[in-house]
Amino acid sequence: MDTLTLGDVTVTRVREYYGPVDLTPAAFVPDSAKELWQAHHSWLVPDFLDPETDIVRSAIQTWVLRSEGRTILVDTGVGNHKDRPHAPVWHHLDTDFLGNLARAGVRPEDVDLVINTHLHVDHVGWNTYLDGRTWTPTFPNATYLMTKADFDYWNPANENKTLLGPGSQKVFEDSVAPVHAAGLTHLWEDTYQIDRNLRLHLAPGHTPGSSVLKLASGSDRALFVGDLLHSPVQILDPDANSCFCEHPAEARATRRTLLGSAVDDNALVFPAHLGGHGAAEVVRQGTGFAIKSWAPFTPYTEHA
Repeated sequence: MDTLTLGDVTVTRVREYYGPVDLTPAAFVPDSAKELWQAHHSWLVPDFLDPETDIVRSAIQTWVLRSEGRTILVDTGVGNHKDRPHAPVWHHLDTDFLGNLARAGVRPEDVDLVINTHLHVDHVGWNTYLDGRTWTPTFPNATYLMTKADFDYWNPANENKTLLGPGSQKVFEDSVAPVHAAGLTHLWEDTYQIDRNLRLHLAPGHTPGSSVLKLASGSDRALFVGDLLHSPVQILDPDANSCFCEHPAEARATRRTLLGSAVDDNALVFPAHLGGHGAAEVVRQGTGFAIKSWAPFTPYTEHA
């Protein structure tokens, strides 16, 4: 498995899915200019864009962090056997994610913390697994860290009108509520200090309770930004939101702030869904940013 050491923390990339997401660039990142994709076509293909179909390629993956003796998962993907009729790519998915996690040296009972950067369908799925007819916490010894803002926003009891609409159907019920009912959640606000190396911060916009995980260990810095970035074109044009951002103006402002912070701190940026090398260092360029260098993770192949 691909592992990177940052100060006293190791970061391992664990794959659930990599491939097409049935959206064109114009649909996936509607604020982005067609010319931007064309200008950078040479390196967006094949890791981030299928040249034959013009469909975006995306990764569903979990970052496994080991820090101060604890095993920490950042986001838990889509999950198996989940009923997702309004998201066909994820409907009744059946992957070897737990096998991939085991190959990274992690058994479900080994996990100490689960961080859900936000509560979208593709970030909470492996919070639970289907045990007979019951959705059961996958990581029975873990504390699941969720923002209170997202917990309240996506809780169907609160009847919020969301951008995803039917796309969020059943997600809270099968992937969030069971771990909360089991007493395994911690709902945090504003910031949450995990240990000397890791701290969570609210980063609203994509969802009201979206968060980032900041790593500072020795001289190394990193930002795990969840869906602040779905595509590397959003580094080049940070005003370009994905089609899934609940609060567009706030998402743009948060993205610019965090990318600026990454430059100032020389922090490696870990989005949730990038294929290719998965993470990047960024620099300022014009009114936006550019990729300075990629992380040394091995690019995925679609059928591996």
